[in-house]
Amino acid sequence: MPSPQERPSASDVAKYFLSLVDEDEGDFISNLKLQKLLYYAQGIHLAMFNEPLFDEPIEAWAHGPVVRKVYDEYAGYGANPIPRPSELNLKMLNKNMRNFLNEVYSVFGQYDAWKLREMTHDEPPWKDTYKEGQGQNEPISHVMMKNYFHQFVESK
Repeated sequence: MPSPQERPSASDVAKYFLSLVDEDEGDFISNLKLQKLLYYAQGIHLAMFNEPLFDEPIEAWAHGPVVRKVYDEYAGYGANPIPRPSELNLKMLNKNMRNFLNEVYSVFGQYDAWKLREMTHDEPPWKDTYKEGQGQNEPISHVMMKNYFHQFVESK
């Protein structure tokens, strides 16, 4: 897998997820849903490859895991759908990464934002970090995510 210099940014991954939306089928991604997709992609990537997919931290916010930089990028949309990107630079996303992200999207993209929020609230990486941080937007550790998601990777 990629070295840190070759990793995509969380924004690259977010744009890729947004490009997968089938608007004709009524699909859409809000900022809340996008944040959860990033969390699941990062956690599963850590469990499968023992390294992060992207370098930006994921923080435990009141509504679940959030990549602050990506949240800020799309905050203007509120709870509304974020449009598909007009341009998509795949330079940082090789074919293996795109296949991995397609799989994450096929599993988690089927759920709406609030279902994903509920799911993350039941999972130790967010639950334990948010409790420890007393709601202070503490970073969720890679070790916690890797350990939690490892059970799903082993079962496949």
